Amino acid sequence: MKGKAYNPTWAHHEAIRQAATRWQRRGLLSALQLAAIHAAHPLDYYRPNIFLRITLFVFTLIGAMAGGGMLLLMLSGFLDDSDAVIPFSILGAGATLFVLEAAISGSRLYHSGIDNALLYITLSWLAFLITYTILEAAPVQYQQSPSLFNPYITVTLLLVLALLLAATIRYADRLVATVAYLAYLLLVASVLLQVPAGSVALPFALMLASVAAYGGAKKLTLRSDYLYYKPCIQLVQALCLVSFYMGGNYYAVREGNALLSDAVVAGQVPFAWLFYFFTATLPVIYIVVGLRRPNRIWLLIGLLALGFSVFTFRYYHSVLPPELAATLAGAALVAAMIWVTRYLRVPHHGLTTAADDDDATRNLNLESLIVAETATVPQPAAAGFEFGGGSSGGGGADGNY
Repeated sequence: MKGKAYNPTWAHHEAIRQAATRWQRRGLLSALQLAAIHAAHPLDYYRPNIFLRITLFVFTLIGAMAGGGMLLLMLSGFLDDSDAVIPFSILGAGATLFVLEAAISGSRLYHSGIDNALLYITLSWLAFLITYTILEAAPVQYQQSPSLFNPYITVTLLLVLALLLAATIRYADRLVATVAYLAYLLLVASVLLQVPAGSVALPFALMLASVAAYGGAKKLTLRSDYLYYKPCIQLVQALCLVSFYMGGNYYAVREGNALLSDAVVAGQVPFAWLFYFFTATLPVIYIVVGLRRPNRIWLLIGLLALGFSVFTFRYYHSVLPPELAATLAGAALVAAMIWVTRYLRVPHHGLTTAADDDDATRNLNLESLIVAETATVPQPAAAGFEFGGGSSGGGGADGNY
C-alpha cells in the first residue's frame, strides 16, 4: 500500500468477485462456493452507482469553489491581487489535498465522485501554480505566448507531466492518466518544435513516442499490482494506438502542419505518399491483430481508424456525392455486421460473438483460489447417533430405547 492512496486489496477483491461471478454464471461454481468467495473477499469501501457518483462529484466541485471564494475574500484584505496568487494557490492545493487524503483514509472512499473531484481540484491548483510561476519568471516576450514553440511552455509541460505521473501512481485515476499521456505527447511536440526541422519529424516522433508508451504500459501488466492500475493501463494502451494512427494519418498531418505554420490553406506535406500508406494500412493491421490475438482494444480502435481513413481519402479525393457515399457505406457496414454476427454464433478460427472472460483472471490464479476458499465451505453434518425416539416402560426393562 506504500505510495498508493487506496488499499490495493480493494482492486484485488473486486476482480476476484467479478471473475467468480462469471464462473458461477457459467455453472462452474455453485451458489454456496460463490457466497464463500464473496465472504472471504469483502468490498469494504464506499463507491455508489454512477448517477450518485456524478451527483457527489458536482456537489463537491460546487462546495470547493464556494470554499475557495470565501478564502479569497478573507485574503483579499491583506494582499493585493498579484501577491495573492501564489500563496492562495498553495493554500488551496494544500487544503484540498488534506481533505482528499482524510476522506480516503477516514471514509474509505474509492473513486466515489467526492475523491475524484478533490483530486482534480488539487491538481488544477498545482498545475496553475507551476504555469504561473514559470511564466512569471520568463522574459516578457514569452509571458503571453502559450505556443508549443515557447521553450518555457516546454519546461511547464515537463513539470506538469511529472505532477500528473505522481498523481496517477498514487491515485490510479483514469482521467489523470489520460491528461498525463496528452501532456507527454505535447512535451514531445514542444521539444521537437524548438529545432528548425522539428515540424517535419514531428509525425514520426509522435508515432515513436506512442510505441514507447505502449511498450511501457505493456510491461506494467506484468507487475504484481497490475489490478490497481488496470483501468489506467488499458486506457493508455488505447490512447497509444490512437496517437500512433493519428501520427501517420494524412489528414491529421496535413491539417496539423497548416495549424502549426499558421497557414490559411493546408498545403501538400513532405512524404505524402508515406502518410497515405499509413492511413490505408494501419487500420487493417489493427483489425488483423485484434482478431488474431484476440484483443478488443485493438479491434475497436482499428474499426474507428478504418472509418477515419475512409473520411480522409474521401476528404481529398471525392468520388461520390456525400449522401450517396454515406448511404452505401452504411448499408455495407450493416450487411457486414449481420453476416459476421451470424457467422460467429458458432466459434470459427477461435472467434465468437459470445462474451469472453476478462484477461485479468490470469493474474488471479482463480483455480487455486476456489480450491482454497471452498475447502472451508461448511458441509452438512453426517447422520450419527441421535437422541430421542425410544420408549421405555419401566426403566428400560423392555430393552427398547
